[in-house]
Amino acid sequence: MFGRREETAVLDELLSQARDGTGGALVLWGEPGIGKSALLRYVHDQAGEFIRLSYSATRPESDLAFAGLHGLLRPVTDRVESLATAQATALRAALGMSGEPTNRLLVGAAVLSLLCGLAERQPVLVVVDDGQWLDAATALCLGIVARRLRAHPVVVVLADHSRPAVRLWDGLADMRVESLTDESARRLVTTVAPLADEPTARNIVAEAGGNPLALHELATLATLATLASLEGDLDDAEHHQGAERPPVGPRLRRAFRAGIEALSPPAQLLTVLAAAEGNGDRLTVQRAGCASGADDDAWEEATSAGLVHVVGNRVEFRHPIVSRAVYEGCGATARRRAHRALAATLPDETEERVWHLAAVAHDRDENVATLLEQTAARSRRRGDTVTAARALRRAAELSATPIDVSQRLAEAARASWDTGCAATAERLLDDAERLAPGAHIARRSQGLRGIIEFARGMPELAYHHLITDLRRVQDPGTALELGTTAMRAAWSIGRGDLRAGALELLLELDIEGRAGLPGPPAWWSDDASADTAPVDASEGNDAEARARTTMPPLLPPTPLGLAWGIDKPMGDTLRRRMPHLRRRRERARLAVALAQTAMLDNVAGRWAEAESSAVEGLRLAEAMGADHIASHCRTSLGWLAAARGDERTVAEATARTLETSLPRGVRALSAAAYWTRGMASLFHERPDEALDTLVRLAEPGHGAEHPTFALLAALDTAEAAVHVGRHDLAEERARALEAWVRRTGASWARSAAHVTRALLGGPRVENAFRAALDVPGARSHPLLHARAQLFYGEWLRRRRRRIDARAQIGGAIEVFDRLGAEPLHRRAQREQDLTGPPGRRGSPDIGEVSRLTVQEQRVAELAAEQLTNREIAVQLRISHRTVGHHLGNVFAKLGINTRTELSYHRAGSEPRAAERR
Repeated sequence: MFGRREETAVLDELLSQARDGTGGALVLWGEPGIGKSALLRYVHDQAGEFIRLSYSATRPESDLAFAGLHGLLRPVTDRVESLATAQATALRAALGMSGEPTNRLLVGAAVLSLLCGLAERQPVLVVVDDGQWLDAATALCLGIVARRLRAHPVVVVLADHSRPAVRLWDGLADMRVESLTDESARRLVTTVAPLADEPTARNIVAEAGGNPLALHELATLATLATLASLEGDLDDAEHHQGAERPPVGPRLRRAFRAGIEALSPPAQLLTVLAAAEGNGDRLTVQRAGCASGADDDAWEEATSAGLVHVVGNRVEFRHPIVSRAVYEGCGATARRRAHRALAATLPDETEERVWHLAAVAHDRDENVATLLEQTAARSRRRGDTVTAARALRRAAELSATPIDVSQRLAEAARASWDTGCAATAERLLDDAERLAPGAHIARRSQGLRGIIEFARGMPELAYHHLITDLRRVQDPGTALELGTTAMRAAWSIGRGDLRAGALELLLELDIEGRAGLPGPPAWWSDDASADTAPVDASEGNDAEARARTTMPPLLPPTPLGLAWGIDKPMGDTLRRRMPHLRRRRERARLAVALAQTAMLDNVAGRWAEAESSAVEGLRLAEAMGADHIASHCRTSLGWLAAARGDERTVAEATARTLETSLPRGVRALSAAAYWTRGMASLFHERPDEALDTLVRLAEPGHGAEHPTFALLAALDTAEAAVHVGRHDLAEERARALEAWVRRTGASWARSAAHVTRALLGGPRVENAFRAALDVPGARSHPLLHARAQLFYGEWLRRRRRRIDARAQIGGAIEVFDRLGAEPLHRRAQREQDLTGPPGRRGSPDIGEVSRLTVQEQRVAELAAEQLTNREIAVQLRISHRTVGHHLGNVFAKLGINTRTELSYHRAGSEPRAAERR
């Protein structure tokens, strides 16, 4: 542990806190070989009295869901039955002990319960090495567990190559493991290679660059060759086409090249064969070695040198960095010889043979290019778009004619896009079009140009590309994707005519699934005035059922799905797809799905899940340069911030969105940003400001005008309008909601329409409130339902029905508290306080008046005399909206809600008990 005093101190403190009953988690991260594993061994050794669970992830198991969890919990699987039934069932399924379906959140809760149960007897230490190779399900589970440990003596220490923010460890404490100082590195070399002379030790330290693994390996190689000869030139490194390996710097390659050259030619060949083979298949390496003259003595020499070791039928390097260093340091000639020998030992039909042939080829070779193209097709069928993209790019390099190069580049562009490599995809597509433009580009890239433009945030340009390419593609599924993406683009810019044109073109095409189009396209319309028969509740249920069985491309944009009331089946469909997208590493589609899921979870009250999805989607979208997707994620985060009362985040998120959406005419994103700003103002009780923002959603010609968002924000607009005396606007929004209910039967719209009618007043206010709360499915939108309870409770309190008011407001408070809707929670709590019995309500603090500004005091004095806002405005020569703003501040500062209370406050007394009741 030379030079690791700071790191070990942090680990010691974690263990010490656990001994005192407080848990914690830490992510150690840094480049391969930097010493993370040594630190994990250290903390493991220091926790002798702990229950210790450890696991080292491996790349071969990284695609097996819960493989890591299986390895980690094997010593304690007997404790699974002690869990609650649901958790035990979920964990058994995750560990392969049953065939039940798994729920990842439930599995995370089960693992947390299991660890906490173990910790009741003694502290628990969980150590996971090589976290970058953990399967996604285990990584997500450990992230859930690690964020919830503080109240239990459980310590989780993870090691990963990447910083936590770019993986599933975001939000956990982390420490970057840095390179060793020269002094510490020298001490390490002296310990590992005590016989090394001073010049050799000095060269080792200089070449390793503070990497402990490199120091270990170079010290071992020092027994085979002197490192003083490492000043020679290096051949340029070539990348191995068939495998992904960690990068190696030139100094490390130079060091390993010397070690390899110290071996006999047969032993050198074996190590290069093992590095070039890449999969650790000892039998393949052995056959290739024997065919090339490497016998058992060569194996003995290679393993004795410490470069490789054999375990059963696997040949392994001590660390992947060693394999890469060997491969890159051996020279191009040796690499080609190794790949040629490996290809000769493999059957013709294997993909490994194709990759070895591709590595040997260094000129145009149409035969190998065709084999690579076939490999790419097989890879795509099994969902491996990364390998497909790499195969197609190499095939293009080996293609004989410009048209073949162009076609393969176009297909490689689409595969690269699916993996999330947007810049690479666009570059490949540009190259394909430059070499041989034509309709084949659209067919082979599956209309990628329009998809890129749409993701970039240029929906109008995207629409024209998509419609053009829709006529060129031959695959029915691709045609459906392009057509529905064109409809999304048209909806984004608020062009119903373009949306109808794309739908008409889809209906004209003879494509599979066309028969299902006449039903679902109704969901793509946001025209409340469409001539349709009224929808009853049973028809609404039918819509949900249809949505569950509809092909995902035919589902409308998420806000439109919310408006139609099919958000639950849409969310279920998206959640079912995401594991599939993760498994196939289709990052572009995953980013879209995450953005959609985040908005649906917002409305459903799953705010933690929504935030997690939006943050992950934003990270993926930003990495791809997909502004449109990124803005959708920011919209969800901004909506959450508005509901939570975080106005700074609201301002930042909406400003970023509007910066691009307004100039580009993306009305949907602009409208979402305006809605978010209006919500924030309304929830902070600035109704005039809120109304000034929200009316833009229905203002003809405004950059934020969008009928879908005007509908979704109708209740907010109506509430703000009522507060400032604009009952005409509130009435207009009520009629729009009622028309939408007649068309769709959506439960949220029915509830919002009843609430809006209640806010407008009249003889049937209470009936309207009760109808809003009793709408079937209303509770599936908890924020809307709780607001209806709050409005009803406020109305009851003003009618002096204190007990009834407390029941409604109490229910709202419970929901606001659970969700974290802080502004609404404060408002509801203030209302609840006003419904309390006389003995529990203290007199307003007269000293609070000193907190009012001069203008607020003048407004308060006139309002206490029961003047209307307009009368006050005339006297003070300000607008009635400004009066409303000042009066709202007065009520908030004094903790009151009505002008009557303001009169008592001014007189220094309380209302009579009878009036309070």
